[in-house]
Amino acid sequence: MLMAHPAVLARLIEQYETLQILHAEKGSPEVRRRMDDLAYTLCVSTGTRDIDTALIAARHQLPGARPQDDSLITL
Repeated sequence: MLMAHPAVLARLIEQYETLQILHAEKGSPEVRRRMDDLAYTLCVSTGTRDIDTALIAARHQLPGARPQDDSLITL
């Protein structure tokens, strides 16, 4: 499986989390659509099927991730 560059993953995570806050405040359809796009991209980039697992997997691929951390969900 191809793996996304950690810098790309970090940017995707940051954008998704920012939009989560914005969606909670405003809830516009445009924000929701962009969140869905980012969720899809994160899932494809990490080989996962849902956004929660994708975020965990993406964080594990970032520099400084602890390899002994057992919070990664097994697929």
